[in-house]
Amino acid sequence: MADIAELYERLKKEQTELLGKLQQLRAQGQPLPEGREGSPFGKREEEADEAFELEKRLAFEKGLRDTLIEIEHALQKYEAGTYGLCDSCGQPIEQARLEALPQASLCLSCKARQARGAKGTR
Repeated sequence: MADIAELYERLKKEQTELLGKLQQLRAQGQPLPEGREGSPFGKREEEADEAFELEKRLAFEKGLRDTLIEIEHALQKYEAGTYGLCDSCGQPIEQARLEALPQASLCLSCKARQARGAKGTR
């Protein structure tokens, strides 16, 4: 079983990696694909491909940012001495859950309640 200091180090390492990936994505700006010759749809097809690639990149970037926010929240909780406690009920988060997902901010029962609530609002 990992102790809290090990989980903290994992969070710091993951934070550094995510920041690097985000910086790379922004620096690349994903070059646009070269034009296709001979396509019956011409420019419209190229624009659709470009839009699709941009949408994929933006979704990937959003996922990275969301995970980074979760990690930074966990690091703030560590600094405040509340790491490992559920944001909702204040009870300890299961050790196995923290080992699997060090940035977890909810215990399993509160996470399940949140998931049921999200399904009911759709």
